[in-house]
Amino acid sequence: MMRRLLTWLVSGLLLLPAASWAHDALQPQDGDVELHDFALQSGEHIPLLKLHYTTLGTARRDAAGKVTNAVLLLHGTTGTGKGYLAPTLADNLFRPGQPLDVKRYFIVLPDGIGIGGSTKPSDGLHAHFPHYGYTDQVEAQHAMLLGMGIAHVKLVSGISQGGMQTWMWGERFPDAMDALVPVASMPMQISGRNLIWRQIIIRSIRNDPAWMGGDYDPAHPPTLWMQTAAPLFALMVGNPEKLQALGPDRAKTLAAYDDLVAQYRTRDANDYLYDFESSADYDPAGAVDRIKAPMLAINFADDAVNPVQFTATRQTIMHLKSGRLVVLPGGESGYGHAGIFHAELWGPAMAKFLHDLPGWQVAAR
Repeated sequence: MMRRLLTWLVSGLLLLPAASWAHDALQPQDGDVELHDFALQSGEHIPLLKLHYTTLGTARRDAAGKVTNAVLLLHGTTGTGKGYLAPTLADNLFRPGQPLDVKRYFIVLPDGIGIGGSTKPSDGLHAHFPHYGYTDQVEAQHAMLLGMGIAHVKLVSGISQGGMQTWMWGERFPDAMDALVPVASMPMQISGRNLIWRQIIIRSIRNDPAWMGGDYDPAHPPTLWMQTAAPLFALMVGNPEKLQALGPDRAKTLAAYDDLVAQYRTRDANDYLYDFESSADYDPAGAVDRIKAPMLAINFADDAVNPVQFTATRQTIMHLKSGRLVVLPGGESGYGHAGIFHAELWGPAMAKFLHDLPGWQVAAR
């Protein structure tokens, strides 16, 4: 139990052992789209941007050859598309009769710029890699879909960082989807506590003596930053009751702390830094009136990253033509922000929302 909870707390991947229905039945397929001379909002360019993706299910096409059953799912900070293959997600989303049944939908799981199998700083440029933001991520995702021959999707949904990018998808490409479901996000600029904890992690990397301006030897990477980033990430995304269960006394708490840090040993400091810094341009509040597609926003009552007492999401949803907000309870039944990895909590709300959309069931056949 301790190891499993630690994995929930430190990892955006949640790749638990493969003895699950997901790995036996989903038959994921991997692919890449290459974008040449990709222009970033900063004015910089990536000469060759490789975007990696994983797909589940089979694409269905209409008489004109257009894909009619695509679903785009976006991962969280430090995660990859394959995070959705974790049992606590896949076993509650993709089975027969579940909201995103792979027998009916063609699921696309991209790796964002800077992470996983996509082009990233650790590929060679390190701290000389061009700086990208969430706007660039969304533009790249859209270009990737076009490169796959997909011009329109049934659903855009994402968890945490992916949830924020879902809001941006609704604004930047309002006619490109039938529905939007952001999970654990708010339509407001990252500020206050949410910015402070991110800045602590960013500065812990930049101030690590072994970081060397980002030009460190990969064989001898900086590690001091991990002693700050790992436990802080756990505090922000965890649930108080489950954190207490993880460390019910001093000895077990300190052992858990060391274990959290140890699990960061495989993380590249520059990749991690760029991922956290990329949130700097997130500020969707001024363009929410561009959203056309029906939206269900799902948040958690015990989420320290998106505090339930903040009213931004509720007020925004009230002004959308077809918007709903569901806030799921916390406490012993919750996981804090890490509830993003538990679709048994939020999958039923998604299922009902999609089921009630006019024409949804017919169009997915």
